[in-house]
Amino acid sequence: MSSSNNVIFQVQPGGSLNGEIRVPGDKSMSHRSIMLGSIAEGVTHVRGFLNAEDAMSTLEAFRAMGVEIEGPVNGEVTIHGVGKHGLKAPTKPLYLGNSGTSMRLLSGLLAGQPFDCTLTGDKSLESRPMKRVTAPLAQMGAVIETRENGTAPLHIKGQAGKLQGMHYDMPIASAQVKSCLLLAGMYAEGETSVTEPAPTRDHTERMLNGFGYPVTRKGSTAKINNQGKLTATEIDVPSDISSAAFFLVGASIAPDSDVTLKHVGINPTRTGVIDILRLMGANIEVLNPREVGGEPVADLRVRSAQLKGIDIPEELVPLAIDEFPVLFVAAACAEGQTVLTGAEELRVKESDRIQVMADGLQILGVDAQATKDGMIVRGGGNIGGGEVDSHGDHRIAMSFSIAGLRSSAPITIKDCANVNTSFKEFPSLATQLGLKLSTL
Repeated sequence: MSSSNNVIFQVQPGGSLNGEIRVPGDKSMSHRSIMLGSIAEGVTHVRGFLNAEDAMSTLEAFRAMGVEIEGPVNGEVTIHGVGKHGLKAPTKPLYLGNSGTSMRLLSGLLAGQPFDCTLTGDKSLESRPMKRVTAPLAQMGAVIETRENGTAPLHIKGQAGKLQGMHYDMPIASAQVKSCLLLAGMYAEGETSVTEPAPTRDHTERMLNGFGYPVTRKGSTAKINNQGKLTATEIDVPSDISSAAFFLVGASIAPDSDVTLKHVGINPTRTGVIDILRLMGANIEVLNPREVGGEPVADLRVRSAQLKGIDIPEELVPLAIDEFPVLFVAAACAEGQTVLTGAEELRVKESDRIQVMADGLQILGVDAQATKDGMIVRGGGNIGGGEVDSHGDHRIAMSFSIAGLRSSAPITIKDCANVNTSFKEFPSLATQLGLKLSTL
């Protein structure tokens, strides 16, 4: 499915966004709710689960390891946990589609099991770097074979009872690497601790604590050991701020717009997109802040604003890493120059997001120059029309769709099937708010 490149988005120029919507559940938390619910004791109920291909890849993997999971029906999932040591060997390789989160987190969780298994994925996933998790896992005693260049398929030889806890200083800020090692630490002798060079999303730590499994956090270091157990719980997944980001930018750049996004997760490790847009002059109000299941949630109201170019503070980069494709569109509509540095990580996402966005923006007549670790966008000019290629990257496809709000001619976006991996409701919600988008 995800390799099919015959889904094309066409956006007619102009328009404004108005209305109130709730975007689907957070992808990071949907993945983790399945993983932790499966190895908990008892029955875990999840509401707001993201029924999209990536999260379903995780769900199907645990079904293949003997976990009974009901749903998803209307975002509700019931997981009959098998306990920390209850997973069974899958009868065939676990196919994880396009989901880097599934592959990187599962490699840690499965390294200490009493069985072997193989993790595979689509062409895009099997080209993404996995050494960042397999190298530190090997230091703990994990046995994982990869292709020569360190990519998947990953052949994991379970080392039950043989993993050793360790301290790891992460060379780059990555929530996936941190989470992978913490999950491995649940099956390792002694203590496992991970220090991150900059804050990254902390859903794994919060959710482990929510299941009653102790994770301690001191400064930039998280610690875990193999002494805990997980007890089933109720999880209400907030709306995904990464999906909300398209409408935060869209309503900011389109004249006469006023959009309210309901029940959005505003975990401080994820709100870089709000901080960056506000620095650019966006009008975003945080309404009715509350806490649901240990995660902060609020409604976000965003209205049109004249954005200005900024130098994006590097400390905000890891807190907005998934939102940069659409932030580049905001930069194209801002007065003056926007400079992003310190974002090398964007080059190894579902696509090289720096190069693909720069290429597409240039096709649309925007002055955008890729740099090794970011981009320089000179905004204020007009966005033209044209045909751009998303390279099968869901976030790029949606970002160029939003650009149509300020384009002077239609924009055609090729290879959009992968929008289904994270946000299959995007076309319907976007048109409901006023984006002139059609699917060919």
